[in-house]
Amino acid sequence: MIVLGVILLVLGFLFGISILWTIGLILVVIGLILWVLGAVGHAVGGRKHYY
Repeated sequence: MIVLGVILLVLGFLFGISILWTIGLILVVIGLILWVLGAVGHAVGGRKHYY
């Protein structure tokens, strides 16, 4: 999710499409939150680890 968000951020920046920039930023933030929750041991979506 983080990688997809970064790709959308870059594409949105290069092509000047603001909706890609916004979606990419949201995906990066959600991916980081899920990654941190998984890293500290909280179950995310019924799983102990989020990959």
